[in-house]
Amino acid sequence: MRLDKFLKISGIIRRRTVSQEVIELGGVTKDGRTLKPSYEVKVGDLLTVRMKNETVQIKITAIPLGNVRGSYFEIVSQKANGGELD
Repeated sequence: MRLDKFLKISGIIRRRTVSQEVIELGGVTKDGRTLKPSYEVKVGDLLTVRMKNETVQIKITAIPLGNVRGSYFEIVSQKANGGELD
């Protein structure tokens, strides 16, 4: 599944157009490498998602089948304004 669609379906980002913008601005990385909206996510991927107020590192635990919302990732770390949230 494409990265932009995964971010929307998993609920990390509410709209696919917003997820595409975040990705295109370099807001999603894997192993320090900037990804494209068309990147195919895989189970086990460790992604860093940088948004306006926080940075979240997630591990992909499952790939959605269709457009069914669910829990497809686990949060590894979450930071806001330079400080830990969890």
